[in-house]
Amino acid sequence: MNKILCKLGILLICLMPFFNRAQTKGFSISDGEFRQDGKVIKIHSGEMHYERIPREYWRHRLQMLKAMGMNTVATYVFWNYHEIEPGVWDFETGNKDLAEFIRIAKSEGLFVILRPGPYACGEWEFGGYPWWLQNNPDLVIRTNNKAFLEACKTYLEHLYAEVKGLFASQGGPIIMVQVENEFGSYVSQRTDIKASDHKQYKTAIYNLLKETGFQGSFFTSDGTWLFEGGAVEGVLPTANGETNLDNLKKQVNKYNKAQGPYMVAEFYTGWLDHWAEPFVKIGSDEIASQTKKYIDAGVSFNYYMVHGGTNFGFTSGANYNEESHIQPDLTSYDYDAPISEAGWATPKFMAIREVMQQFSKTKLAPIPEKIPSVKYPDQAVKASMDVLNWIKKQKAIVSDQPLTFEKLGQGNGYVLYRKRFTQPIVGTLKVEGLRDFAVVYVNGVNVGELNRVFNKYELAVSIPFNGILEILVENMGRINYGAEIVHNTKGIISPIFINDYEISGGWEMYKMPMNEAPVVKNESVKPGRPVLYEAVVTIDKPADTFLDMTDWGKGIVFVNGHHLGRYWKVGPQQTLYVPGCWLKSGQNSIVIYDQLNEKPQTHITFTNEPILEELRKPEN
Repeated sequence: MNKILCKLGILLICLMPFFNRAQTKGFSISDGEFRQDGKVIKIHSGEMHYERIPREYWRHRLQMLKAMGMNTVATYVFWNYHEIEPGVWDFETGNKDLAEFIRIAKSEGLFVILRPGPYACGEWEFGGYPWWLQNNPDLVIRTNNKAFLEACKTYLEHLYAEVKGLFASQGGPIIMVQVENEFGSYVSQRTDIKASDHKQYKTAIYNLLKETGFQGSFFTSDGTWLFEGGAVEGVLPTANGETNLDNLKKQVNKYNKAQGPYMVAEFYTGWLDHWAEPFVKIGSDEIASQTKKYIDAGVSFNYYMVHGGTNFGFTSGANYNEESHIQPDLTSYDYDAPISEAGWATPKFMAIREVMQQFSKTKLAPIPEKIPSVKYPDQAVKASMDVLNWIKKQKAIVSDQPLTFEKLGQGNGYVLYRKRFTQPIVGTLKVEGLRDFAVVYVNGVNVGELNRVFNKYELAVSIPFNGILEILVENMGRINYGAEIVHNTKGIISPIFINDYEISGGWEMYKMPMNEAPVVKNESVKPGRPVLYEAVVTIDKPADTFLDMTDWGKGIVFVNGHHLGRYWKVGPQQTLYVPGCWLKSGQNSIVIYDQLNEKPQTHITFTNEPILEELRKPEN
């Protein structure tokens, strides 16, 4: 018996190294450190969102990140980008193939940090929530609410089905998963909600992530002064925007018994930008210097953003403050990031790369070749079409009161509100429930603009006998951050008045979601009325380019069916990025919807450089 026990003991001693190897294989957080295969590592990450980059350029952008010295890429998942209609999911078409993005990251030798929300913020429409959640009267977002948590569970189940097998524990590159996002900030603003409800909600989201299958190390992300509201027991707290290293360690230790690791989950390389406001810039030296401080102190970090990309289509969100009731985000999400919107290496990129090379034991990966950018010749407009005539061929929805986009079953785009008057009326039109921008017509003639950005909700009107009032309303993006996120219906959300007289009964509403490029039929058009223009551009060799919209008013652009996003003469953005991968040899269709159309347009103009800092806010 003793001989048998002795042999078993020897066998166990021999096998011990294999047990240790099995326990340490892969990514883990232990003894206050990030570890890969048992060895201490630091996470040097850059954030870029697959949704904001043409799929054809994913590998190029990830190679740029690698060449800057990063070992990890972080990305948000925006729920509303994948649930395109209630119960209709898309994780395959166009830029939506998240699993492929993650696989490419792995093939480039990068770890992945996944930020699934369900709330994301990210200057994205409604912070990533589907707009139709607001149509359920029993559902309250970001609270311990049964209907909301059930919707979240459905989303997370669909998301996990896509990323299953891609976690580090399964041999994949996903090393960390975020629980909610900046919830401490939300708690600080929603003083009307009990602290116990906040705690139950954030714990419920953490449990939902685990129950639906998400694996790996979990973390939360907040300013250090907001950890009390955002931290979740048993989850690593990381800090956003923290530059005081002593405070970082002090606050993390307060909420993390392991005393580390320490990470700044959002290290801001630039900042978000709004229409009608100056473009924000942060100096290269400042970012490079702070990078060196983090590395010297052994602090991990994630650049937000390393590459911003573009808010294609109607994906851009908005902020809110008391001065400007809404602050819609630009189409460009350049962010003054180290890698520009078009994927170029900026001076900030080179400054960071130099710092990273100083600390690297090996030579950094080479910088990928720049994707060419071309200024194509001006192109004549070949067709134009009156939008008011076109939209009124659709079937109207009639109601006593104007209905919101949500009640009309429409998420984005435009709605025409139309009312016939049997008696003349003169006075001040008041649309205090405007969300967000409108052009007003009387008998088809443009009589002015209403604009939530500039707090303009009134204008003088004179409507004759049997006259027609038309209000063409644009949703400029739902609020994505702060307490006002719960007030996010669009269109006209309250009664309309002329003087003190409520205008009710017989409102016709025509939906214009503009999810696809319309077919433009050539006809005569008048200045001041909304117009669709089309140009056909013949290209021999497709390359990246920019549409120069400086001389246009306000609207959107489609190129070969791809929705490039919004433009607006107020700036600071005056160009729209056109990825060369969306162009083709031969004929290319460009469709422009200009809702102001202050002068007839005869041609379109290209440039090979972006214009993002030309602010032309009206004097009034």
